[in-house]
Amino acid sequence: MALCWPEISLPVTNALKSTMRTAGLLFVVGLCLLDVTSSLKICAFNIQSFGESKANNKKVMGILLKILSRCDLCLIQEVRDSKGEVIQALVKDLNRFDKYNPYSYVESERLGRKAYKEQYVYIYRSNVLKVKEHYQYPKLEGKGTNETDVFSRGPFIIHFHSPTTLVKDFVLIGQHTSPKTAMKELDELYAVFKRIYKKWKTDNVIILGDLNAGCSYITTKGWRAMRLRSDPKFHWLIGDEQDTTVREKTHCAYDRIIVHGPEVVSSVVPASAQPFNFKEHFHLTEAEALEVSDHFPVEVDLKANHRYFLRHEL
Repeated sequence: MALCWPEISLPVTNALKSTMRTAGLLFVVGLCLLDVTSSLKICAFNIQSFGESKANNKKVMGILLKILSRCDLCLIQEVRDSKGEVIQALVKDLNRFDKYNPYSYVESERLGRKAYKEQYVYIYRSNVLKVKEHYQYPKLEGKGTNETDVFSRGPFIIHFHSPTTLVKDFVLIGQHTSPKTAMKELDELYAVFKRIYKKWKTDNVIILGDLNAGCSYITTKGWRAMRLRSDPKFHWLIGDEQDTTVREKTHCAYDRIIVHGPEVVSSVVPASAQPFNFKEHFHLTEAEALEVSDHFPVEVDLKANHRYFLRHEL
């Protein structure tokens, strides 16, 4: 951007000229920062059956590192590793791959009703995000209906402080529903939100993950009865027309991002919520892409707090 100063007919002292040059330089630097300062990218990725076999595939891991390094924060689902080693290795490799950003992670316990177990993992850049607290949605003890009987894998919930974005604090409710009970689980997430609001006193909430919220898993009646859908305060950023599946023969919006709270809603970068088609982006065949996952990640950007960057850069 070219800056043109108006001609000044009055005598100008050297000190005033210096002040004007400094002000102009600061103005230009400020504009540059406003233009290049990145927003915060939040992702959710079901890395289909992520365990030792996939972690030992160098080609797959190389693609995963490229995908994850695009995200400031990513919820990974379907981590299936009884030894607890693959995520440590993944994050270690990610820190080597992206030397400009330190990555940390928080993982859930291994979850599942029977022998089949999965974990949720949040991988995040620790130079821009700080974990305030996290919470595994519990199984209630005692008589009566167990609240988490609805869930095959209870939601894993995390509270972040984010000084570089307009919204300073927000909560992520990560969920991977079971296809057979997707409608019930999706509706029950409304109760999870209410509990988190009562527990942490914030309505800045993002619900995300492979919710199986599409195609034959949700009926027309199920959509109408779903509280997350009928309450207008919940905004579904990944629309029903989107395709979050890798296979060309399917077209379903299984993976979703749902936001709640005026601060979060107003912080969303317009048109930033979308699936990331890594098959096309990295010029992979369908077979090559399926080695990584049968799902595309979904993502959304939150607006940067430019005042933060101006304070820290100037």
